[in-house]
Amino acid sequence: MKHKAPRGTKDVLPADMPAWHYLENVFEALCRAYGYAEIRTPIFEDVDVFIRSVGEKSDVVQKEMYTFTDRGGRRLALRPECTAGVSRAFIEHGFHNLPQPVKLYYRGPMFRYDRPQAGRQRQFYQMGIELFGSTDPGADVEVIKFTSAFFDRLGFKGLQLHLNSVGCRECRPPYQERLKKVVELRKAALCSDCQKRLQDNPLRLLDCKVPGCQAALQEVPRIDENLCASCAAHFEAVKTRLDLLQIDYFLDSHLVRGLDYYTHTAFEFVSRSLGSQDSLGGGGRYDDLIEAFEGPPTPGVGMAVGVERILLAMEKEGLSLPPAALEGVYIAAAPASMQNEGLLLLYRLREAGLRAEADYMGRSLKAMMKHAHRGKYRFVVILDEETGERGAWKIRDMSRGEQREYAYEELLTFLLSERAEGEA
Repeated sequence: MKHKAPRGTKDVLPADMPAWHYLENVFEALCRAYGYAEIRTPIFEDVDVFIRSVGEKSDVVQKEMYTFTDRGGRRLALRPECTAGVSRAFIEHGFHNLPQPVKLYYRGPMFRYDRPQAGRQRQFYQMGIELFGSTDPGADVEVIKFTSAFFDRLGFKGLQLHLNSVGCRECRPPYQERLKKVVELRKAALCSDCQKRLQDNPLRLLDCKVPGCQAALQEVPRIDENLCASCAAHFEAVKTRLDLLQIDYFLDSHLVRGLDYYTHTAFEFVSRSLGSQDSLGGGGRYDDLIEAFEGPPTPGVGMAVGVERILLAMEKEGLSLPPAALEGVYIAAAPASMQNEGLLLLYRLREAGLRAEADYMGRSLKAMMKHAHRGKYRFVVILDEETGERGAWKIRDMSRGEQREYAYEELLTFLLSERAEGEA
């Protein structure tokens, strides 16, 4: 073909959609249970939104963002993540004036220019939650517990929760200076990116996955051992509540996440089945982010999960989706003389809100039955001349293998009652 999907993107086909809908439904059910309301922000924002939040020296801004100038001369960027846009919307719409905490969730495509590989695309989909307005460690724990419950409902076993504290604007600068002094002695072993990070953002050294850098960063000062009293107390409270909820975690002193707005708690859920791209989702606290947008001081904590990466991990771990339920009505009007009656029934059922379909391909009755089976229709209404002369309609229940006859109005009453029973 001359034209294909751009590199780093892919089509989500109809056969893929049941898995996507399943993940979205599980996620949304948890959001309702936890009290999160949906928000939808634009897929592009002013470039400054991400420079202020993600960090001007971060890899996301320096290397991965899709930016463009519109016809009005405005510098815009496709969103590489959603927390920045949600935070901008929080200020713009005066959510700081609402009763706190404000709890929001989102889902949609994000964009980063990166080398495509399994579980990492240039257009990828995330679902996430944000909780604004509380400094309580319980808010951190709620977001972590939400993420844990999401993976539990999908059937994951053996995911590892990595946990760290990245400090605050009081204790992080002196820690970065200590880290910088130690690593300066090993600078020659660092990759070219980390040699730049050593000057611009030493904390990001800890996140590098290059083996030489990881070796050079062994036995460096631990950030969780260099916290101020307030950060240390907050982190202890988070761990205590996770212990209370029996949520196991691994203290990972090199976990800093890839975005500069994090403060205090940082976490990731890691799968052993994905190789280097092992993070299925994570997040943390960002108490300074709203102020970075010149909003009122407002603490926040949130998380995001990657849809494609989760689906890949489910496949590798052999996690199956719940079987699709049979639903809807297929109208099999084999003789041409019955097709008008079938057409009237088809639209009557659709107007009543039922999933309904009929044959447009001239199939035989046997072929229509096979087609209905493949389409997972619960009922097949069979129209033939024999029953038509009696004013009766045959209906076959595909789930039970039973067949009965009804008068037309009785048939409608039966189908509508079955739909109501299924929705109850």
